[in-house]
This record gives sequence, structure tokens and C-alpha cells, in this order.
Amino acid sequence: MVIQQNAKPSRRRDPIGVGVALLNRLAKSQVIDRFGWRKQTERVVFEATKTGFRTAGALTRSFVAASKLAKPSRLPAAKGTGRFDLTPTEDQQMVVGVVTEYAAEVLRPAAAEADVAGTTDTKVLAQSAELGLSLIEVPEELGGIVSERSAMTGVLVAEAMAHGDMGQAVACLAPAAVSTAISLWGDETQQATYLPAFTGGSVPAAALAIVEPRALFDPFALKTRATRQRTGHLLNGVKSLVPRGAEAEVFVIAAQLEDQGPALFLVESEHPGVTIEAEPSMGLRAASLSRVLLDDVPAVQLGTLSDYAECVRLSRLGWCALSLGTARAVLDYVTPYVNERTAFGEPISHRQSVAFMVANIAIELEGMRLVTYRAGSRAEQGLPFAREVALARRLCTEKGMQIGTDGVQLLGGHGFVKEHPVERWYRDLRAVGVMEGAVLV
Repeated sequence: MVIQQNAKPSRRRDPIGVGVALLNRLAKSQVIDRFGWRKQTERVVFEATKTGFRTAGALTRSFVAASKLAKPSRLPAAKGTGRFDLTPTEDQQMVVGVVTEYAAEVLRPAAAEADVAGTTDTKVLAQSAELGLSLIEVPEELGGIVSERSAMTGVLVAEAMAHGDMGQAVACLAPAAVSTAISLWGDETQQATYLPAFTGGSVPAAALAIVEPRALFDPFALKTRATRQRTGHLLNGVKSLVPRGAEAEVFVIAAQLEDQGPALFLVESEHPGVTIEAEPSMGLRAASLSRVLLDDVPAVQLGTLSDYAECVRLSRLGWCALSLGTARAVLDYVTPYVNERTAFGEPISHRQSVAFMVANIAIELEGMRLVTYRAGSRAEQGLPFAREVALARRLCTEKGMQIGTDGVQLLGGHGFVKEHPVERWYRDLRAVGVMEGAVLV
């Protein structure tokens, strides 16, 4: 069930429903045949990026405003009903249904190969772009598919994607983080310049970069610096754990704005001062995580200083949603396993230690889901949600890692080998506590 605090009534629909718009885009793509997913999808496996490999920023398309906007377009907050509503809207049901099928039929079968290769197949990325994931937070008047804030829909989409595979989900959702940031905080020039690329037929690779490579990283105490210039800013520093950094055409970079505080900046990767360095990781290998080195890189500020705090919270909410999907994948896998695996002439689920461990996974997962949905619902309605996000992050970080550990434990020796996906989910779930940025709802 979808939980929405003071959510809009389930019968209320946007003039152009999110689910209808996504289904229309999907019907025109090659992802499906007559609304039935193809069982066999051609995949190309790329050689994993070697440690220490460096490259210049990706060559970008020309980001030029085709038309001039009179003022920035902002989505209004969703309207509440004054009750704690557990019913998803019709639009949300349709969106989640489409994304769930995509995750099961495309992401899950490709997960093992993507993890080994250290990258997500370009055809998988193309299919995710055809779903219109980068449009969920873009206003209709700018080419998007919504007429009011839809943070809760973003949470549900991230959860459904991660149930297929968290690493590929991050790779697929990375451009949507940038389009969402520009929709929420960009001025009229920035929206007119960049959003048409994200709403067109060829969605650019893009990334939201906040993390820096140092111990005890604090997103509100950044080492990356932004120096004010006559025509903008110059950025200097290093960003870490950036998804698809080597192919990204545009970045949203977090940097310290002199003595004022942290802020967001738009950077195009074609500038000579942008260098990409591979950063192989324990988990999220399919997201092609990279370091982005910035040396006197021109940038323009995105939003205000207060917008940065909201960005961090919405990103953490996205990671909580990803943990929900992966944790549910663990539960869905270990439940039939312990019922079918026999020892001493009976299923191991007959042992109390095993049964209680599976029950605890289900209990903790339900708690994680409740606090995450509550935070998402409040964010969608424009209500204060800092406390709710803090609770969700704490719970999803600790309990998510515990669920990954218990999943491996329940499989015994099978949990240690790559024949079963639980070891990959264990590695991915440990990313929730260290990641900042990358996704945004």
C-alpha cells in the first residue's frame, strides 16, 4: 500500500495524468510489443572501466535556449485531504505498474552482467529514457507531464526500480535528478536552456554531484569552492561517487560559495577544467561511479542557498526509496528459499531462528516504508519534512544494512557466492548511508 500523509484524493487526476502520459510514451517506443514486455532483450556488455583511468569531460550537445521564458515555471504543492491516506492515486498506480514491469523484465535479468561489467547497458538506459523518468518533476508547460509537485511519485518509482536492481536504477535515474533540480530551482534562462533536452527524444546523461572523497563527509561543510567572477563562478575541487560521470554532459555540482554557504551550480562537462576519474566501488557497480575533478571550471548558480538544504533532503529521501526496493527484493528472495531449502529432513524455515529472522526483515521493512512515505508525502505537499527525512535516513541506513546482512546469513554458503543475487543486494544496501546526491525526488 502507498502511504500519503494528507495526500490528495485518489480520484483526483491531473489534466494530463502521469500514468497516462508515461504509457503513451511507452506505447510509441520499442520497449514493448502490444504492452507485453519482450522476454529477450539484446544486450551489449562493455568492458569495465579500469582503476585510475582518466578522461576529459564528455563532449556535450549545444545547450541553447530555443525560446525565452518570462519567468521560471514552478510546480504547485499537491493538495491534501486532512487525513492519513493509504490509497495511491490512479496515476501513481499506473506509473508504478509500468516501472515494476520494466524493473522485473529488464533490470533484474541484466543486473549480474551490469555488476560485473561495472556499467549499465546502453540499451537498458535507452529503454529507461523512453519511459519518461526525467519528466516526472517537469511542469507540463515546459514539456513535462505533471501539473503539481509529485515527490511521492518519485519515491514510488525509485522503490520499484531498485526492486529490479539498485545499481542500474541509480544509472537510469541520474538524469532525472538534474531535470528535477532545474525544474525546482532553475531560473527562466536555465529552464529554457536545459529542460528541452530532458523532455525530448534524446535525454542527455547528467548527474547531481554532492559527495567529496574524504572521511566523515558533511554535505554542509564542502571543500569544493565556488569563486565569484564577473560573469558567473569558477569551481575548484573534487566530487566523488558520481553516477555515469564519464558520459555526463551536464552536472549539478554542490560547492561552497565563498563565505556564504553551500549552493548548487550548473556545469557543462565540455569545459577543459573538467576531468573524470574512474572510482570502482563495493556496491552500485552498475552505476559507473566516478570522480569529477574541477579546475577553474565556469559555472552558474542554481537556486538559492536555502534550496541546497532542500536538495540534500530530497536526495536522502530518494536513497531511502532505493533501500526499500532492494530490501523488499531480499525479503522476496529469502522467503521461498527458506521454505524450500531442507536440512535434517525438514525446511529450514521450521527452525525458529530462521523464521524469526525472516519475520524481522518484514517488520523492519514495513517501518522503513512508513517513515519514507510520510516524508515523501509531506515534501509533495510543501510541508516541513526535515525531521521525517532524518528519521527515514537513520532507519533505512541501519535496518537496510541489517536486512542485507540477514539475507546473506539466511542463505548460508549460498549467500556468499554470486550464483545468488543476495550478495549484490548486500553490497548495494551499504551505499545508502554514505551516498549524497545522485538521485532526487
